[in-house]
Amino acid sequence: MLCMYELRRAVRILEEFLPGSVLKQVVQADASSLVLSFIDPGKKKTGILLSCDSEYARICTAEMPVTSFSAKSSFYEYVRAHLTGAVLSGISISSHDRQVRFLLNSRADSWVLHLSILGARSNIYLVDALKRLVHSMRPLDETRRDLRIGESWTDPGGSVPSEGEDRWKEIPDGDYLDAVGKEYADLELRRNVQSLARRIKQALNRQRNLLGRKLTRLHEDLAEARLAETFRDKGELLKGVLHTIKPGDASVKATDYRTDETVEISIDPTISPAANLEAYFARYHKDSRGVPMILAQIGKLEASRDEIDNMEDRMISLLENDPPDTGALENLAALPVVRRLIGRYAPNRKREPSGPKPKTKSEIPSRLRPKRYRTGDDLEIWVGKNDEGNDYLTTRLARGNDLFFHLEGYPGSHVVLRTEGRADPPSGSVLDASELAVHFSKMKNAKSADVHIAPIKNVKKPKGAKPGLVYVRQGRTIHLRRDSGRLQNILAARCDD
Repeated sequence: MLCMYELRRAVRILEEFLPGSVLKQVVQADASSLVLSFIDPGKKKTGILLSCDSEYARICTAEMPVTSFSAKSSFYEYVRAHLTGAVLSGISISSHDRQVRFLLNSRADSWVLHLSILGARSNIYLVDALKRLVHSMRPLDETRRDLRIGESWTDPGGSVPSEGEDRWKEIPDGDYLDAVGKEYADLELRRNVQSLARRIKQALNRQRNLLGRKLTRLHEDLAEARLAETFRDKGELLKGVLHTIKPGDASVKATDYRTDETVEISIDPTISPAANLEAYFARYHKDSRGVPMILAQIGKLEASRDEIDNMEDRMISLLENDPPDTGALENLAALPVVRRLIGRYAPNRKREPSGPKPKTKSEIPSRLRPKRYRTGDDLEIWVGKNDEGNDYLTTRLARGNDLFFHLEGYPGSHVVLRTEGRADPPSGSVLDASELAVHFSKMKNAKSADVHIAPIKNVKKPKGAKPGLVYVRQGRTIHLRRDSGRLQNILAARCDD
């Protein structure tokens, strides 16, 4: 930010030519900056940037037109509505602190625009003719807690500890404000590039870690699936000794003639020898079919991890340029996969409104937090962990057009598809949620099931009902033919708790 010496020089330069000019246009350049476009009696236009950025607060010239900031503030709207067309009658600076005042007179009123440069507490304030604070660019609780909108304006207390030194003392007055603007524009560019790069790196790293955990689990599943050969071998050995099994036996011994070893084979004494034989071969067929599916999932995840690595290498290469290639970095961040990951792992943090804070996820007891899965359409499916968690999910967490899934007549976890307000969520996400509804129910081994789907607004909990019991009206029922591949994919897409 500008020091006291630099700010005084900037104001002195502006005082020489700007008073008497008309404010023709107001543009919000970013979250903490306004550009005021003045035209003097000789029709010469000058753009002045006022910034209350916590690091780079300043006054300097700005080229017009300036690209307008998309998320316009109410302060900008108010200033534009009330000050456009006003005449600048004077500029002054406090004798002891970095407080610059722009005096403007419109047909309806007189105004003072205060630029207050106080580091992290920098702000721009608008004061009316009665010296009442009308509006501020940044929230007052971030900069001046002693002020109130609609009440009298007071200057901040204290003073700057030192005047500082002019970093542009070799620059003549005619080029001074341009030099300040160029220097700070470069600083902000580099800061914004580094901030975006950090967010991209954070998102890529977290996704890489998630993929690594999924790959570990899949390799463990693959090792188990490859044990299928042992079930086939035991089944073959069991064939030759079925006649020796006696009622109540929990195991039987057989000789493996390939190795001449005696192998003890566990059996279920509650079922017949033939049923035990069938169970061994059934387990063999089930697990051996799972190997190709798991290998396909591993290949897909490894390809995704390679893609993440390539994107990070590309980002590092862009940052090696001087100045950094901002456009290329923004294009990288705009790629669908990167944009989705940034939105999930490194979103821009919005300021929380004042007042009591809502209960955050970390404040919800673990037993009530649902398990979360992410579909290929980037929607989340929430699954209750227990009866209490089911109630909390359905009556407290689910909202709007979210869909509730359950099997009529069979107990199971409450399953909710978070639709993000969409009235027609993708069919793939609906099928994923249906698979989870069956998987987390007493019908988890069924090859097909009827799944009822209803908007969450049609799910009610009867007064006095036991935990987990709800009443569902309307909705629709789909007949689900189980798909083990779809189930394994959505189970592998569990989000971090």
